[in-house]
Formats: sequence, structure tokens, C-alpha cells
Amino acid sequence: MNRKWWTLGVVVAATFMLLLDITVVNTALPKIERSFAASFTQLQWVIDAYTLGLTAVVLTAGSLADRLGRKRMFVGGLALFTAASLACAVAPSAGTLIGARAVQGVGGAVMFAISLALLAQEFRPGKERGVAVSVYGATIGVALAAGPLLGGVLIQSLGWRSIFLLNIPIGLAALAITLLKVTESRDPNATPVDLPGVATFSASLVLLVYALLQGNTKGWASTEIVSMLAGAAMLMAAFLLIEARSTHPMLPLSL
Repeated sequence: MNRKWWTLGVVVAATFMLLLDITVVNTALPKIERSFAASFTQLQWVIDAYTLGLTAVVLTAGSLADRLGRKRMFVGGLALFTAASLACAVAPSAGTLIGARAVQGVGGAVMFAISLALLAQEFRPGKERGVAVSVYGATIGVALAAGPLLGGVLIQSLGWRSIFLLNIPIGLAALAITLLKVTESRDPNATPVDLPGVATFSASLVLLVYALLQGNTKGWASTEIVSMLAGAAMLMAAFLLIEARSTHPMLPLSL
């Protein structure tokens, strides 16, 4: 089979896993609550930790992949996601599960950030690339829609840990195919890593997403949430200032 179809296959598999894990966990929350005698806040963080990890490093991962190698970063994200899925499946406590979910989100962010770049390097512009992107888009829709249904079937028959164990064989197969079939690529004009930009952007997103996720629970006028939102705004302002003055910005403001 042509290399480009192998690439599409692993990108689709990885995207399906990382998006499935946004919705599939919702159906497992009652079982997780009983297993760990978990509080409502802990159950909320089983979902939110993944979202936080996923959103905080997407732009950073894309920037690093251009310089370090897209295949290398994709393999790293896939390995991290698969290992974190195993940690979720064997978690002995709610706290461990929440931590593993955060790591899982980071791995998912790396894969998500690089997936379209991997397709773009293999499929020529025009009809061929249109087919690949259509398959990719359909995968996103199917994964989000299938989560509750697939989760319900697995949980009823095999228990809640099976929703994470499902990722292990898929992740290992995708890793093997990526290492054997996917070509490495970099941006020939990649600039040095914008470390101040990475730090301020990621920190700003973490504070912002945390505040948005916890605002209803803790109160939008609470000191903690107001402080988080203010900190996010100040860090984003610092990020924009850094990008405006940097000779190698992570996000050129001309965009």
C-alpha cells in the first residue's frame, strides 16, 4: 500500500482515539464514582484535566514539530497518549486517574497539532488532499458521536477501565506503522523555539481554561476565579508583547 495511505491511516486512528476520549468518559462517571467513592469535583476533573492538557499545548506542539520533526513529535505524542491510557486503566485512585488524564490530554494535543501537517506532506493539493481531509473531518464527527454509544457497550460488558484499555492496541499499532511507514519532515525555514512565547502562551491558556471550567463551581466573582482570569489576561498580554518584539515569534502577529 502506498505510504500516503499508511499516513492517513495512523492520523485517522490517532484522531479517533483522542477525540473519542473527550466523550466516552462521560458514560463511565457513575462507575468511577462507585469505584473510588469519588466526589463531584473529582469526577468533574476526570473530564476537565483532559480538556486542560489538550488545549494548553496545541500551538506549542505545532511550533516544536516544525523544528524537531513532525514524525518524531507525533510518535512522542502517540506514545505519551498510549502510556497515559494504560495509567488511566490501572489507576488505583481518583487522583491518579485525574493526573493520567492530564498527561493523556497533552499527548492528544501533540497528535492533534501535527495530524494535518502529516497529511499535507503526503497528499498533493487538489482532489487528492481533499479526499484525505474529508476522511479526517469525517473521523472527527464519528469519534465525537460514537463516544457515548461505544462507551456504554464497553462499560456494561467489560467495566469502565476497558474504555482506556481500548486505546492500547490501537496506539501500539499506530506507533509501529508510524515508525515504519511515515516519512519524517521539518519546516526548512523553522525558527528557533520561542521559549518566552511558549511559556507565557501555555500558562495563559492553563489559567484561562481552568477558570472557565471551574467558574460555575467556585463562583465567577470568587477571588480564585477572578485571579485566574486576571492572570490569564496579563500573561496573554505579555505573550503578544513578546511576539511583537521577537525576531523568531511562535505566532507571527501579521497572521
